Amino acid sequence: MFTACGSITGRGGGGSGGDGPRLAQWYHQYGEAGTEQAVKRYAAAYEKADVAVQWRPGNYDEQTAAALLTDSGPDVFEVNGPSLDQIQGGQVVDLTDLFEGVRDDFNPAVLAPKTYDGRIWAVPQVVDMQLLYYRRSLLDDAGVRPPRSLDELVDAAKALTTKDVKGLFLGNDGGAGALGITPLYAAGLSCVTKDGEVGFDDPAAARALGKLRQLYADKSLLLGAPADWSDPSAFTQELTAMQWCGLWALPAVKKELGDDFGVLALPADGPGGRPALPVGAYGAAVSARSDHKKEAKDFLKWLWIDKEEYQEDFALSYGFHIPARLSLAKKADKLKEGPAADAVRFSTEYGYAEPLLWTPASRTAYQDALSRIIKSGANAESELKTVVREVRAELARVKKKS
Repeated sequence: MFTACGSITGRGGGGSGGDGPRLAQWYHQYGEAGTEQAVKRYAAAYEKADVAVQWRPGNYDEQTAAALLTDSGPDVFEVNGPSLDQIQGGQVVDLTDLFEGVRDDFNPAVLAPKTYDGRIWAVPQVVDMQLLYYRRSLLDDAGVRPPRSLDELVDAAKALTTKDVKGLFLGNDGGAGALGITPLYAAGLSCVTKDGEVGFDDPAAARALGKLRQLYADKSLLLGAPADWSDPSAFTQELTAMQWCGLWALPAVKKELGDDFGVLALPADGPGGRPALPVGAYGAAVSARSDHKKEAKDFLKWLWIDKEEYQEDFALSYGFHIPARLSLAKKADKLKEGPAADAVRFSTEYGYAEPLLWTPASRTAYQDALSRIIKSGANAESELKTVVREVRAELARVKKKS
């Protein structure tokens, strides 16, 4: 454990031995076997700096947030962000110039939350996404087609529910945590508009969230599964006919079910709606406290923009992700057929990412209200009115800091 963490200062041993300055590169601890060895191999191949990779177990986001305020943190680091506070606080380096000539080749859905005030603050590494998995044979046996609207999803879940199998699994909390703001986007809305205002002060939001309550009230949802929504076991073990899960589960699902499954975005709701699914990406960033900012940027460009073979390897050889570059996603053999190809298409056609202005305070207010709507039958319209007021105040606070 101590060896994996490296030096307590963050800038000690384990370097790659390249010429030039020592750079500390941090990653969160991936669950996929082989990933740690891969990133160390990439670093060892870089000749213009001595790159020391550190694999950081524990609460990585808290570790990096604290380290960015000190002189003993990383030079280059992986980040699920950066956050708006980190950008506004001058804790990360502007990387916009690295994207010259390639900006349009990055998936716009995951590049958007790395962009603030027209500047780019991290390079997206891979695209992760959530999807609705459905079992083809179970739908065929019940005479149910893959749902094309939220109303059809409610009806399909009810029709597919038997004494042994539930129609749909959205997580053991009924979907509040996993779905989050996705139903707002399926209704043609957003959490925050492009001009920084509340994006769901609209009756369509309450109608969409009310349908999640209907799924719960109909007893169509699997609850109390042995593993939560991010694990596909409830789906592969036929505890549910449909499950909201992640792209990362696709190889395991295919191994168990062969071709007896398909994937969808969350279906559209209402006349102004469109299918929606969340996408996200860890990014590579440079600490503003680094003593070697230029060298850190040069390394980051080499790894995540120039070395396309490493980018494809990182995305598809250890776990199952989509490369952040559209051109790489298009030519990757593992993504050319079946549900994987559908997922790539959905990520560009229907994918959205949480905007930087959707802060933890806004997210918590919304999630708490959604949980009350789904599980307790709280009035969606009145709950959302309260959330709108709280989010509006939070947006005013963060925009004042700009």
